[in-house]
Amino acid sequence: MTQLRLPLERPPGARSDEFLVGEANAKVVHHLEHWGTWPVMAALLVGPRKSGRSMLARMFVRQAHGEMIDDADRGSETAIFHAWNLAQAERRPLLIVADAAPPEWLVRLPDLRSRLAATPVLRIEEPDDALFAAILRDQFDRRELDVREDAVAWIVKRVERSYISLQRIVDTIDQAAIERDTRRISIPLARPALQGAGLLVQSRGEAPSEDP
Repeated sequence: MTQLRLPLERPPGARSDEFLVGEANAKVVHHLEHWGTWPVMAALLVGPRKSGRSMLARMFVRQAHGEMIDDADRGSETAIFHAWNLAQAERRPLLIVADAAPPEWLVRLPDLRSRLAATPVLRIEEPDDALFAAILRDQFDRRELDVREDAVAWIVKRVERSYISLQRIVDTIDQAAIERDTRRISIPLARPALQGAGLLVQSRGEAPSEDP
């Protein structure tokens, strides 16, 4: 699993922002790293919420000296239209971040619709097992929780594999750890916490009776 780091000035001891790269987002990262070859100086970045898309966009803007428009599908179409044109005129890359691309994103301004049709779409997918596990470890580490590898593997097999559910899982287990006055995350701690929150699903590839 690889990482991109955002080189920001941060207080001593603060942890740098990281974007974990896996199969779900590797093509997106590759495209952003080679922005100099873009046929137009714009790209549309779409993907699930909590997928790190805004963080990735901010990293790109800083490294490529470009511009970004976040939550574009809820913003001003006229402003996006002018930003797109300015990016071409100044040859500065523009990253447009949205939940989805047209036609799912219903664009009413004809001139913007035509420009977005000529804009490459970069799509972050839901995480595979490896990326899901890596983000889990990272999120637990950020909260100074000591998670066992068998607990990570157990969780990955038994929960919905999405960015939204991942955040709920970490929040739920963190709260359970606080209530038990421990920072060590194990299967006996995770199981009742996730079950009580309705976050467990039937394990993929195993019979329910095989749970530890």
